[in-house]
Amino acid sequence: MPSISHAIIYAIVPIIVIMALGFVSGKKGVFSGSDAKILNKVVLDYALPAALFVSIVTATREELIMDIKLTLISLVVIMACFMLVYYIYKYCFKTGGASAAVMALISGSPTVGFLGFAVLEPIFGTSPAVALVVAIVGIVVNAVGIPVGLSLINESDADKAAAKNGGKKPSMWKPVIHALCQPVAWAPILAVIFVIAGVPWPKAFSPSFDLIAKANASVAVFAAGITLSSVKISINWQAVFGAILKLLIMPLALLVVGMLFHMESNHLMMLVVAGALPPAFSGIIIADEYDTYVATGTSSLALSVVLFMVTCPLWLWLTQKAMEIFSYAY
Repeated sequence: MPSISHAIIYAIVPIIVIMALGFVSGKKGVFSGSDAKILNKVVLDYALPAALFVSIVTATREELIMDIKLTLISLVVIMACFMLVYYIYKYCFKTGGASAAVMALISGSPTVGFLGFAVLEPIFGTSPAVALVVAIVGIVVNAVGIPVGLSLINESDADKAAAKNGGKKPSMWKPVIHALCQPVAWAPILAVIFVIAGVPWPKAFSPSFDLIAKANASVAVFAAGITLSSVKISINWQAVFGAILKLLIMPLALLVVGMLFHMESNHLMMLVVAGALPPAFSGIIIADEYDTYVATGTSSLALSVVLFMVTCPLWLWLTQKAMEIFSYAY
């Protein structure tokens, strides 16, 4: 089991250093918010898909079968938290459907695509298991969460859209198809198909993928620092509550459900840490695109990134203690 000190030294501290470097570079004008978007595109469209593909394609069928429970728990719990955020902001804070959907995309989704490998590999090592956790949670966020969020936004704006399109409402399947066409969604799915079909992966091909894949974690964290330097932070109760939902409620739900269904201990710890990651940066991109709830969403993201430095080792410790107290099988 990973130690707390190991997690802090090898996962948290490097993230702080690289993110701070990006933040200072942004404040000094070396890089801008638009540069961060370019770097994020490199990560989402090239580095991350390559990292996911080459890691999963080296796994075995047996490992994939073991991960069915991980897949179902990830899907159900993360999407339940996603919808919880949506309904709380829509009916309790009375923000409106579109704003609530934006907050669900932010505080109801972990940024596994940007920080998954950067956090999990230093703690749990480089293995197909880590890649599968990142891939599964990434597919839930990108291939399920984003289409659902966009559909909720489109549903909220259906009347306006219908007026612009001559009474024709936008297709609810369009966001789903668009999300599945992104490399970060289809690359891991393709890798899983290769493994299930028993298609051998030539090892000579891996170095070509590894070279761009190695840029994933460092570039993502650096770009996150630039993004934070380019936005105006305004902390309010809605931003604070979003951070609480993301950093406390989601990992707690994953821990409880994972233990109830007797997930393998290492997978459970990785899933809890993945669930404790800061909000998905893609939510901010969508908020900016729709010009909806940008200030509060960005503030909640910034607050969550700072608090994550404390909550990540905290959840590692809590998960270990929970396993000890309930005599969970290691």
